Amino acid sequence: MQYLDAKGAHLPILGLGTWQLTGRECSRIVEQAIGLGYRHFDTAQMYGNEREVGDGIRASGLKREELFVVTKVSPDNLAPKLLARSVRDSIAALRLGELDLLLLHWPNKGIPLAETIDALVGVKRDGLVRNIGVSNYTVALIEEASRLSGDRLVCNQFEYHPYLDQAKLLAACRAHGMAAVAYSPIAKGSTKSDSVLTRIGNAHGKTGAQVSLRWLIQQGVGAIPRTSRLERLAENIAIFDFALTEAQMQEIARLARPGGRLVDWAWSPRWD
Repeated sequence: MQYLDAKGAHLPILGLGTWQLTGRECSRIVEQAIGLGYRHFDTAQMYGNEREVGDGIRASGLKREELFVVTKVSPDNLAPKLLARSVRDSIAALRLGELDLLLLHWPNKGIPLAETIDALVGVKRDGLVRNIGVSNYTVALIEEASRLSGDRLVCNQFEYHPYLDQAKLLAACRAHGMAAVAYSPIAKGSTKSDSVLTRIGNAHGKTGAQVSLRWLIQQGVGAIPRTSRLERLAENIAIFDFALTEAQMQEIARLARPGGRLVDWAWSPRWD
């Protein structure tokens, strides 16, 4: 496994996303993922599955310090008192002790960012979390949040795959020494059947989805694909035994298109 190092955080570059995984299925897939070598697990208050993620981790028998566990604060909990209380609730649900990384899931225009960042820095200062960061933040929001936090933010998690050009956001993350982690890295399954990705994959004995993930990690970007199937779990982690050529990297980048974004809600910020 490769790692992303950012301001003291040592983040496995490939992880398991758990959005829409619930109940016993969620616990089972987390436990199976650990058996396959996954060490980075991503959940969120909005997913309603923190307890199940924690159950799967404990069932694996792996030592807590060998894992990197991420959760995200709901945009409804960004007021200072709510944020601190919700983080304690997340820790209680996971039952894993201190969190490795806490992210603000989405910006909330109704709550001053300065207040939210102050509370985020506070839960780190109080020892509830080891590292702090953001998710779905634009270039402008990264600039402001970094300034307000005293440059303590280690990560921005955002949608990224071959159909969405995120060059500006990547540059902003790197300018502030932040790790970039991609959610929806296989574009909700679309990369599996893409003709360009499939052709490149055939040259390496890999699938289009594996090519998409490899394209991200060769840029130094983390990826957290979600799946509920054991065979997909095994496929997604089998991306460290081949490398894309520079020509292939550029060809994949040219797949980006207007309208390539898949995740866009009423509360989303104005994207770059």
